[in-house]
Amino acid sequence: MENSISVLFYLRKSIIRKKTEAPIYMRITVNGSRVDLSTHQFTLDDKWDVKHGQVKGPKSETHTVNNTLDNLRSKVNKIFTQLETMGKPITAEIIRNTLEGKSINRRSLVEAFKLYNEQLKPKVGHGYAKATLVKYQVTCNKVEDFIRFQYNRSDVFLDELDYQFTVNFELYLKTHDFNIQNTVSKHVTLLKKIINYCLANNWLEKNPFINFKCPYKDPERHFLTKDELETLQSKAMMINRLAVVRDMYVFSCYTGIPFADMENLIPSDVSIGIDGDKWIIFNRIKNGSRSPVPLLPVPLSIIEKYKDYPVNSSKGKLLPMYSNQRVNGYLKEIATICGIEKTLTFHTARHTFATTVTLTNGVPIETVSKMLGHTSIKTTQIYSKVVDVKISHDMKVLKEKIAAVKEVTPMAKVVNQ
Repeated sequence: MENSISVLFYLRKSIIRKKTEAPIYMRITVNGSRVDLSTHQFTLDDKWDVKHGQVKGPKSETHTVNNTLDNLRSKVNKIFTQLETMGKPITAEIIRNTLEGKSINRRSLVEAFKLYNEQLKPKVGHGYAKATLVKYQVTCNKVEDFIRFQYNRSDVFLDELDYQFTVNFELYLKTHDFNIQNTVSKHVTLLKKIINYCLANNWLEKNPFINFKCPYKDPERHFLTKDELETLQSKAMMINRLAVVRDMYVFSCYTGIPFADMENLIPSDVSIGIDGDKWIIFNRIKNGSRSPVPLLPVPLSIIEKYKDYPVNSSKGKLLPMYSNQRVNGYLKEIATICGIEKTLTFHTARHTFATTVTLTNGVPIETVSKMLGHTSIKTTQIYSKVVDVKISHDMKVLKEKIAAVKEVTPMAKVVNQ
């Protein structure tokens, strides 16, 4: 957005000096936001030219005052141009503070946030997913909107931040944007990361949000059951786009590879693993971690099915992938056709791999974590909490083992006292 500025001088008649002269004030307006400050100049009411914002009369009498006003206007415009050239945030408050001798290098929150995002851009595809950048950009926009709403400004200085700022930001997200608690928590978490970034750069002396807690509750993760997955695989799709999306979804169900990584797979990512069978070995876009995934028969058959698909050949990709938005739209149609009442998104395929395909079938959680490309096993443990089928199976095995023991130590009898 292109910045706009205007400078206006006016007579503040409510403050009269010696009941004859009134002080001249300057109003600086930047992008609709304004500040007023004294010029320390005075004049009579009947000597003030409202239209031109200057003192009327012979030059010999008005020279000093009007020159002072012209110099102030020139200084304001110079500061404005300097800030634009330096790529710094421009607000009426910043211009006023600079005019009053405060450092032009004083850092502000939105400025720091945008600088962090700019530094994040070249890292996309090199340990960071594009979705990560988008999340930071969305939160930055939220912070900027909040500052305008709460303070009628476009930015705030870092040294102005306090605990109440985050309290008000959380309330704004809930009552103005109607975000649910987990969404609010994610925005606050990213804001805190920016504050840590500022602390690391010595732009802040202490963390103003250090004692602020914003609770986050692990959401329920939807996945397909064994029967639902089998129904999805066997259902005939008469429309090609739905057939392709169904196959890509099933591929993810049996590999756990997320959408962003699947659309970047190339034929050379398929190689012979340590056991002599075919594996997909790649580095995750999200965190750069290595993900080795042995290929089960189903994903192998899908790779074979699409090896000569025109889209793959033209783009040099392993698999044909539509945009994420289109895929999720098509999955709703597929769910209806298959009689699946759950809301399907492409990410539910990854949950299905973690639960129905691996953990439920006894694959150790450490192995699942490695295949999913998680940097911490704690991330994988969220899936183990929902696999009731596996708990039931394990307990049945235990019961059978106990029943197989011929002699079971009897329970001690209760002795009545």
